[in-house]
Amino acid sequence: METKFDFDKEQSELQKLASRKVIKLKSFYKQLFIYTIILILYLLKGYTELPLNVFPINLLNGVIMILWAAVVIGSAIDVFASFKIFDEDWEARKVKSILERRNKKQKWE
Repeated sequence: METKFDFDKEQSELQKLASRKVIKLKSFYKQLFIYTIILILYLLKGYTELPLNVFPINLLNGVIMILWAAVVIGSAIDVFASFKIFDEDWEARKVKSILERRNKKQKWE
């Protein structure tokens, strides 16, 4: 039988998980917005005659944009797909595995 304390504890944990997810989403959307602005500037710099050779923009090159794109894609996978890959069953199996390894390594006298 589930008590009110168990329910409150579960709600608290769900609230913590939700707030962490919101923080991750907020961070991802900020990063995506900044990346989009920089990508537009990079494309304008490369394919138009606009004078965009000011300090931070003149340092943009293809390698930086490719690396940044990889980081954005990795962040998107972390935010949107990691819960499907690493679900609750995976977490339970991993915890059980770690505890079993710890018990095997424990030396009895």
